[in-house]
Amino acid sequence: MNGLKPTATLPRRAVPHPVGSVSPASNGNGGSDQRQSLLAQAERLNQQARQTAELGNIEASARLILEALDCERRAGGLGPQVLQLIKPRG
Repeated sequence: MNGLKPTATLPRRAVPHPVGSVSPASNGNGGSDQRQSLLAQAERLNQQARQTAELGNIEASARLILEALDCERRAGGLGPQVLQLIKPRG
């Protein structure tokens, strides 16, 4: 083995949310607007990452990709939770 730890075991580092990030939805629509906003932000970050990588700044591009993935993860967590809909058998 080369002495490197697999990336799955490395500690996660909190990524600060950008200024003007989306606040929790309070209009009762289930977070649909917030979800769309997060997905749009992820797309913008992906485009920025591509441009940054094309300019040769791979480290900054990688940070932008991680930030975009965080937005996608948060967007995926919005909406109904399947486990809450399943009733246990009694």
